[in-house]
Amino acid sequence: MGQQMDPWWKKSVVYQIYPRSFMDSNGDGIGDIQGIISKLDYIQKLGIDVIWLSPVYDSPNDDNGYDIRNYRTIMQEFGTMEDMEQLIEESKKHGIRIVMDLVVNHSSDEHEWFVESKSSRDSIYRDYYIWRDGKEGHPPNNWGSVFSGSAWEKDEHMDSYYLHLFSKKQPDLNWEHQPLREEVYQLMTYWLEKGIGGFRMDVINFISKDTQLPDGIVHPNNIYGDGSPYFINGPKIHPYLQEMNEKVLSKYDVVTVGEMPGATTDDARTYTNPDNKEVNMVFTFEHMDLDSGPNGKWNVQPLKLIDLKRNFEKWQHALHKVGWNSLYWNNHDQPRVVSRFGNDSEYRVLSAKMLAICLHMLQGTPYIYQGEELGMTNVEFQKLEDYRDIETLNMYKEKIEQGISHEDIMTGIYAKGRDNARTPMQWTVEGGFTTGTPWIRMNPNTDEINVEQAINDSTSIFYTYQRLIQLRKQHDIITHGSFQLLLADHPNLFVYKRVSADEEWLVVANFSDQTEQLEWKDCDVASKSQELIISNYGTVQTNEIVEIRPYEAFVVAFKKGIEN
Repeated sequence: MGQQMDPWWKKSVVYQIYPRSFMDSNGDGIGDIQGIISKLDYIQKLGIDVIWLSPVYDSPNDDNGYDIRNYRTIMQEFGTMEDMEQLIEESKKHGIRIVMDLVVNHSSDEHEWFVESKSSRDSIYRDYYIWRDGKEGHPPNNWGSVFSGSAWEKDEHMDSYYLHLFSKKQPDLNWEHQPLREEVYQLMTYWLEKGIGGFRMDVINFISKDTQLPDGIVHPNNIYGDGSPYFINGPKIHPYLQEMNEKVLSKYDVVTVGEMPGATTDDARTYTNPDNKEVNMVFTFEHMDLDSGPNGKWNVQPLKLIDLKRNFEKWQHALHKVGWNSLYWNNHDQPRVVSRFGNDSEYRVLSAKMLAICLHMLQGTPYIYQGEELGMTNVEFQKLEDYRDIETLNMYKEKIEQGISHEDIMTGIYAKGRDNARTPMQWTVEGGFTTGTPWIRMNPNTDEINVEQAINDSTSIFYTYQRLIQLRKQHDIITHGSFQLLLADHPNLFVYKRVSADEEWLVVANFSDQTEQLEWKDCDVASKSQELIISNYGTVQTNEIVEIRPYEAFVVAFKKGIEN
């Protein structure tokens, strides 16, 4: 009977909203909370249980809201606290929980804690942040920031340095200091008391630093040291998460997902094992780096499907019956998957459905990023000034100084830039996002890709996602079945089985525009008593040798105990 007692989030599907780009209710060109409220019927129609809202707190917006000035106030552009409370209540009426972003590795440098912290060495807020004196006119160590440059900024007034692993407007909080931890638990409680359904925790495995702050290794082509061994999965990360759980999370029925760059499967087993009382699931990044070359993210290489399959297999096996996986292709930091791993021209609809089926049949909680259910694509702005993302603009400046050509840099931006995910949601043929001028340009393909068209076409990508969400709720094999990879070395086909006590589901996905052949006998399944669960072409052959068409995907169920 154990399976009856599953936590609600194991059957849930999460929809991520990037508020700035979702829906603008007042014509200022910026999406807002009332805009989200106006679209709850649409999200409910898709079948979503949980909305993860990217940050809506008061922020100077140095890093799109991930630099928080006040955790208990809403950013003016997005609305008011009353709007936020209305969103929580209206969502509940639609059967939807709101998960908020918890950004507590760092705050904004405009947060009152930091303003006080740098006012005097004797301030009671001094130890809320990580301050160190320099060494003979140099920073305390050689660490580089994730956003390029040094991870240390000198405060001339105090003649000392503060640590910022991200932008210099994002000073890192000092989790060694108990009063700071208590403040974080209070603000979490503040939001949980408003009735939210949990937290997505931004770079939460960075909060514990090695207090010795040793120098990092300097890699080729870099002048700064790599400090990550001293702050990723740091020495006190488990005690901190356990304390957070004990003091706050254990008192509420909520979901937690930790964004954890650099976490291995072994780390994830520890973080997500319910006995450890830390987090319910983690976001891993390994599958998102498989199309990056030796020089990092912007050095784009074609995806090798074999690598992707091996990576999913590793995560599916590692967390099965121990912890829990999160499943995603897209988010606010990643390019559009149909442009990345699919085919966004001739086979856009088929490849978007294929990618959905392939991911949603895995064990874990799926995350859908706004517009993914429409097959929204990457964008190619011709002018650099049409881009808004700090990471993209900093990188452009750096590479131009290194003598790399404008054309080469733009190729990387078209493939991997974060603004690919941030163009406004496409509601109508005209766009429908705002009556004003959008904060970032719309993708020009709204005439072909929009909600209005998708809802009125029963064969649209939208309805494939809707069906996948229904299947997860109806079939325990998706939640509990084991995972078995087949044809591991096939360069174009991703074939796997989900297996439970009384049935087996075969999932077949073609990641190419070639027709491939599949022999049933290679799949080790009974060929009788089969039922087609879902298919992006609508039909599947049942011959001994099956032709798998370009970007085809299907799922067939086989009952056990019936002989061939």
